[in-house]
Amino acid sequence: MSAGNGTAQQPLAGVRVIDLTRILSGPFCTMLLGDMGADVIKIEDPDGGDAIRQAGAAVDGLSWYFAAFNRNKRSMALDLRTAPGRQVLARLLEDADVLVENFRPGVLDKMGLDEARLREINPRLVVASINGYGSTGPYAGRPAFDFVIQAMSGFMSANGERDGPALRSGVPITDLVAGLYAAFGVVNALRARDLNGSGQRVESSMMNGIVSMFAYLASDYLATHQAGARCGNDHPITSPYGLFTAQDGDIAVAPSTEATLRRFLASLDLEAVLQEPRFATNGQRMLHRQELNRLINARLASDTQQNWLARLNAAGVPCGLVQDMGQALSDAQVRQQEMVIEVAHPGHGSVRMLGFPVKLSATPCAVRRPAPGLGAHTQEILAEIGMAEAVPPAA
Repeated sequence: MSAGNGTAQQPLAGVRVIDLTRILSGPFCTMLLGDMGADVIKIEDPDGGDAIRQAGAAVDGLSWYFAAFNRNKRSMALDLRTAPGRQVLARLLEDADVLVENFRPGVLDKMGLDEARLREINPRLVVASINGYGSTGPYAGRPAFDFVIQAMSGFMSANGERDGPALRSGVPITDLVAGLYAAFGVVNALRARDLNGSGQRVESSMMNGIVSMFAYLASDYLATHQAGARCGNDHPITSPYGLFTAQDGDIAVAPSTEATLRRFLASLDLEAVLQEPRFATNGQRMLHRQELNRLINARLASDTQQNWLARLNAAGVPCGLVQDMGQALSDAQVRQQEMVIEVAHPGHGSVRMLGFPVKLSATPCAVRRPAPGLGAHTQEILAEIGMAEAVPPAA
């Protein structure tokens, strides 16, 4: 697949982002801004740069993990522990639109870039901070990592079988949600600046982000003060719903409304069970979930996954197979939506990565440049800001 149409002017064209982030939540945020057209300048320590450069599967010396989250960026090597490095950063911020950082709260202040100093440098600057727990509260100063936030937030308590241990998500969900919210906050702050002329601070935390995703789990707890038990692949407030077993394997079925449930059971010639008191209402079906699931599985065992999927989809019942990563990324639907793209990396050939989930018809996302080598654009950027002699070319 292609890397997108780069000919149309993109929505964030002309927006300059100074990116002090590393690892995942921050680079994901700035990748999203870059995909929308922003000029992202990634500031990296000259001694090795972002640690993700050495993480994950590498091909010909290039980490595809790093390549995926750092496309559409330029890299500048600056030692921010030194006065000259901080002077260059301050000069960059004078002309920037956005600063993004994912240090622990207070680190930016120690670098001499507290809120007052940033306003002095550039009152129109949008400053986005991504952190673990937020900048206030008893945990504000704690180190944070995705696994710990999944545990502390209550997210893990909702995952797993009823009698089994709490489980984490297989993907670093709290990092990704925090980065997504930060990007959302940045574009809102830029729009606010269009209206009032001033920048502002944007804060996104991993804890706040994942807590905001609790949906009906939070609503039910807040209404009843009772935390529901883990229920594996069953649904905490609807039955039947989950994984069922056909002749040759599992099928995921989600009949979340009464009308869809009736279509599901009718497709199985089981609609009559709704006349039984134990299955007549959702509340009763929740109490007798296992009995109903056994009836459904017994019927599904009479035919194959594909035959049932064809029948259920034709009836308007949401259903599908449990696919592994390879199956999902090669699925015809995923390919048609260009969710796997190829990006040419000089010296590394073609690199495959995930595509753009948001489709804009007139100003689409695009990959304008591959992930940069460490410090590859240092001299170029210094020249742009009139500081060509500030950092030696070898930095």
